[in-house]
Amino acid sequence: MKFIFGRKLKMTQMFDADGNAVPVTAITVRPNVITQARTIDIDGYEALQVGEGSRNSSRIAKAQKGQFKDMGFFASLREFRIYGSSLGVGNKIDLSQFTAGDPVTVSAISKSKGFQGVVKRHGFGGGPRSHGQKHSEREPGSIGGGLRTRVPVGMRMAGRMGGERITVKNLKVMHVDSADSVLYVSGAIPGRRGTLVEIVSK
Repeated sequence: MKFIFGRKLKMTQMFDADGNAVPVTAITVRPNVITQARTIDIDGYEALQVGEGSRNSSRIAKAQKGQFKDMGFFASLREFRIYGSSLGVGNKIDLSQFTAGDPVTVSAISKSKGFQGVVKRHGFGGGPRSHGQKHSEREPGSIGGGLRTRVPVGMRMAGRMGGERITVKNLKVMHVDSADSVLYVSGAIPGRRGTLVEIVSK
């Protein structure tokens, strides 16, 4: 299994072999380093802890400084659940493992939009714009009937929107720019510019 962490850079477009314009997302990828290997005997599960990016040493806890030693100080630490991997602590992961055409699954935190109403959050149509309505253009309407004197479980209402982990499957690697360490993936992925992105290809 191929995996790596990157940062969302921008969206642009590329042309495929048939001359069709394909929307793509550029993901900048700095070398990832294996910082710890989880084992069933010690941790109860198998996984690889991966460090990405860099951070000032003054912002690193002493425990992590001892763990990282000479590997560097990383901006983010994440784990991949991998079984029977040959990678060990200190090994680096880069873009060389990916090639154009590889199917990938991308996960990231979506843009946070704060507290939103039902029209924006759930796509409700709102009330009528005329014929006697009063300040109800974007109201949710009734949230329960008179027979059951309660609000049904799962009723769609106003609330916080975005800021959730979203996974997009069946994307494709369009181009690998090893010189600038940029990976171009077809379609859109969650998050704003600079969002940490998890890329997996099985």
